[in-house]
Amino acid sequence: MKQTTSEKWKQVLADVARPEKVKILQSFFKTGPGEYAEGDVMIGITVPDNRAVAREFAEADDATIADMLRSPVHEHRLSGLLAMVHAYERSKDPARRAHIIDMYLANADRCNNWDLVDLSAPKMLGPELAAGRCLDRHAELSAAESMWRRRIAIVSTLHLVMKHRRTFEAVAECDRHVSDAEPLIHKAVGWVMREVGKKDLGALLDWLDRNIGRMSATTLSYATEKLDKYERRAWQLRRREARQ
Repeated sequence: MKQTTSEKWKQVLADVARPEKVKILQSFFKTGPGEYAEGDVMIGITVPDNRAVAREFAEADDATIADMLRSPVHEHRLSGLLAMVHAYERSKDPARRAHIIDMYLANADRCNNWDLVDLSAPKMLGPELAAGRCLDRHAELSAAESMWRRRIAIVSTLHLVMKHRRTFEAVAECDRHVSDAEPLIHKAVGWVMREVGKKDLGALLDWLDRNIGRMSATTLSYATEKLDKYERRAWQLRRREARQ
């Protein structure tokens, strides 16, 4: 029987898999009992290897992409997302880009680990936000119960900051989530604000001043990573005092 495109794709991924990396990846991506990615299946593929394979299948049809995104294997889902990113970035057709975004958002729940979010959202949803599109859907993601959807909303603003020096939207998004209960959201907020600080230090310092008593130690650590050690220490002390 002739192989389907998704079967071929999965076989190519299997060929570059490194079984010796599986335990390391399972630990790194927290797939154990009670962890945020409990039960996620790893086969041991590095991102550069996966990216190279995904480029080969970037023009796969919707059914093939959907099959990859439905897979229980982490690297299959990542490969489907990376192929979508490649197709989105390569396309000059607005209708084609809109179709890819529609499919991405329809499958947002399959972005159920931080790398799946971080390697896709800034590359696809980010440019849409920069163009003034998908604003309502971005707001829905931001307000979602799903931690992964909220993370998509947060990290998609990195494109605005890093490519357009637009910090306002990112700061506003981080304001919404600075008190979130989830550690992975703490990290996302801190990461985005660190990048804000690279483009507009005043915006970062103002944000810290307004939110110092509300943020986690993790958020503060990420956000102030590029400040000198004395200033970082000063913010740590301010946070401690604000939370007493």
